[in-house]
Amino acid sequence: MAPTGRAAERRLHLDDYLPYRLSVAANAVSQLIARAYVDRFGLSVPQWRLMAVLAEDSPLTQQALCGRTVMDKVTVMRAARGLLQRRLLRRQPNTEDGRSHRLSLTAAGERMYAEVAPLALQYEARLLAGLEHGEVHRLEQWLRRLQQAASALTDGARPTQEP
Repeated sequence: MAPTGRAAERRLHLDDYLPYRLSVAANAVSQLIARAYVDRFGLSVPQWRLMAVLAEDSPLTQQALCGRTVMDKVTVMRAARGLLQRRLLRRQPNTEDGRSHRLSLTAAGERMYAEVAPLALQYEARLLAGLEHGEVHRLEQWLRRLQQAASALTDGARPTQEP
């Protein structure tokens, strides 16, 4: 069944397509912030995300890390493996499930996090310097709402033919 009305007239233009714009903006911001830890600390973006999550909420299983970082299992496993090899993470048996392990930062990982986090916050401050406090707050709210809507659609709803 072909779309009718307004949906039939609308054409996809990437520069006006919100999912594309969000992806481009997120990649640009990630690459900017990555400067705080890639060159100086030799951390990849996924490795930094794992460290940041584990600094806030640890220990976690790799499955929990996938959910919290919204990264796929392979990416999380590779990032964790690299951090384990550098002795920035420790791996412990999961007493609740013998098939998985729980990851946490080592003392060396905590020290590195303590060095990187202030740099990441400085980049964020510079990035947001042109926005007013209320604009930043609204942006954060809108992003949370979009993420919730995307999660709801991922959990089973499919787009309809109607706009």
